[in-house]
Amino acid sequence: MKIDWTRNETLVFLVVVAFCALTTAVDPSFLSLPTLFDLLRNSIVTGIFAIGVLLVLISGGIDVSFTAIAAFAMYSTTLTLVKLDIDVPWYGAFALSVLIGTGLGLVNAVFIAGFRLPTLIVTLGTLSAIRGFLLTFVGSQLISNVPPGMRDFSRLVMLRGTTGEGYFYSLPWAFAALVLVVAGTWFLLYKTLLGRKIFAIGGSAESARRIGVGVRGVQVFVYAYVGALSGLAGIIHASLARVANPFDLVGLELSVIAAVVLGGARLTGGYGTITGTLLGVALIVLVSNSLILLGIPSTWQSVVIGALILLGTGLPAFQAKRAAMRAG
Repeated sequence: MKIDWTRNETLVFLVVVAFCALTTAVDPSFLSLPTLFDLLRNSIVTGIFAIGVLLVLISGGIDVSFTAIAAFAMYSTTLTLVKLDIDVPWYGAFALSVLIGTGLGLVNAVFIAGFRLPTLIVTLGTLSAIRGFLLTFVGSQLISNVPPGMRDFSRLVMLRGTTGEGYFYSLPWAFAALVLVVAGTWFLLYKTLLGRKIFAIGGSAESARRIGVGVRGVQVFVYAYVGALSGLAGIIHASLARVANPFDLVGLELSVIAAVVLGGARLTGGYGTITGTLLGVALIVLVSNSLILLGIPSTWQSVVIGALILLGTGLPAFQAKRAAMRAG
């Protein structure tokens, strides 16, 4: 089988392998079960965010408000349950956070689908508004005494064990949420008419309208879906950390968008894959958690991520252009 070297998925996979090999050469303990399970745990929230961003990019838009939606949904859910002193099981807390996230996603949808405003401007506006609201009315107040249901969820472990050297490793059931989100979104995109419509409006919204696609309805679904995933990611983050910090997810937008773009999703819309996105997430998580092992200060993380974005988007474009010139 011939390998397509112009595909971002191929390039990102090779970079992931090379990065793992380099890190293992510097620190042999990197290639171990505890490290693997730590990386899987750290990919849960980023992975859920990335699947939502993938959907937006495929539809021809861009969303930078998802971390603010996650923070608001997570904090307001935790605060509500603490103030009401209601013993709600973890899935009740999750449902409330997802519902709040969906509502905030619909706010984006109203301005984007209803008033046809640019997606970047709208989501920048909601990002600023939500963070400003949290800063004004909440400040930096942490909720360390999270509801019992959320604490119970953080204790649910899918796999656990101890290595021969005595190192403990575990994988929380929260990882199953990422698996379900990936499977559900894959089915939505590739096995349903709605998924084909999302690709269609990303390729050309005007052409999609001409063939009878309800562009506004599809956009409403996309941003509501992203809001729901943001609410889910936020409550998972708070549950695993056992603390609700309204500004815990600030700044994660760059890393998430980088993961999706590295995976091959086009900023112009109409293309993106689940596999590429997951590979992008794997690379970003590796970079975020392994720079210190390589002797690189963590302050260089943004520089490395930016360089990877330029490499991941520029090299395939250069190769495609060269192939076109040869064909011409």
